[in-house]
Formats: sequence, C-alpha cells, structure tokens
Amino acid sequence: MGKLYIIPTPVGNLEDMTFRAIRLLKEVSFILAEDTRTTGILLKHFEIQNKMQSYHKFNEHKTVSHIVERLNSGENIALVSDAGTPGISDPGFLVVRECVKAGIDVECLPGATAFVPALVSSGIPCDRFCFEGFLPQKKGRMTRLKILAEETRTIVFYESPHRVQKTLTQLAEYMGEERFAATCREISKVYEETKRGTLRELISHFAVNEPRGEFVIVLSGKEE
Repeated sequence: MGKLYIIPTPVGNLEDMTFRAIRLLKEVSFILAEDTRTTGILLKHFEIQNKMQSYHKFNEHKTVSHIVERLNSGENIALVSDAGTPGISDPGFLVVRECVKAGIDVECLPGATAFVPALVSSGIPCDRFCFEGFLPQKKGRMTRLKILAEETRTIVFYESPHRVQKTLTQLAEYMGEERFAATCREISKVYEETKRGTLRELISHFAVNEPRGEFVIVLSGKEE
C-alpha cells in the first residue's frame, strides 16, 4: 500500500521550500496539483521531473476514488496546492478523509502557510486563536459575523484584495471601530506589508491605498 504525502509549497519566496519536500516530489509516483501550470513553474525551478495530475475543487469529488485505488495498488502520491498547505482554504480535505477511511497512510509535511506568519507578526495575542479562512460570501455571512463578535480569541481571516475594504467595514459594524486588527499582504514576497491599528484606522488607510495582493486579516478577540 502506498502513502499520500501532503506537501506545502511556498506562499511567496521559493527559498521557503524544504529539502524534504523537494526530495519527495522527485520520488513519488506522481503529483496531484491544484493547477499544473503553477506547479510546473515550481518543479522547473527545483529541477523536478515528475508526472502531474490535476486535482482541484471542481474535480476532486470525481477523482478521489481513482486516487485511493492507485494508493492501494502501492503508488506513493504527493498533493500540492498553488501555494501553502493543501487543505487550508485549498483542496485536500476530501482525499485525506477518504485515505483515512481506507486505512491508507497520510503524512503532512510541516511548511509554508499564510496565516501563521501573519498571526505571529501582528502583535495580537497568538496563544489562543481561531482560524476562519474566507467568510461566506452571501448566505450565512451576517450570522457568522454575529457569532464572531462574541469570540474572545484572536480571529484570523483570509481575504482577496477587492473585498478587503468591505470585510473590514463589516467587521467594524459588528465588532466596533476601535477593535484592534492587522492586515498582512504579499507574505514572503518582495512587497510584504503589515498594517496595524483599529478597524477604523485600517478602513481609512485602504480608502486611499488600493489593496493589492492576497490578505490575511488578524482581529483581536472581544475583551473578556
């Protein structure tokens, strides 16, 4: 029986790739990639010559049983996303769950993920936190915000640049304009930037500075 390796890939700087990740991507039978074009650039950079198969949110339900079959036949397979750790706001959970059900070994390498450096560098307490990923776009969004308004732990969100201002504004509506937060964008890239302040101050900042790059928003919890 083979093993499924969950392999984090850099969220920015390619030097964040680990030696072990490079070795395994060379050794496995083939690589499941969220976008074969994106992963192809990574493989070329590290001189990794291996077969790839597309695995993303639109085809994962169809391909999971086939992947489990190949693992059962003895092949070792690596799963990567476009950036960061698969399964964290990226495809990966379904195949891991089915492998666990089938008694197949799953090994996740430690490595790059966007929210950890954003959380630690925010200056907001990181001993207790909850990760929310992307808020629901429509249905359930306001309900989720009402619940999170009472959360006492630090809260971590992912957000795309064109929705940052809307999300900060809604957080201010539900949590209050004086709640302290930090926004971290372009993590591990040349233009990495962290802004810290009250939600009111951050809203004012992005009103005159267009948000660019993928964002992590770190929000302090409600005072107990």
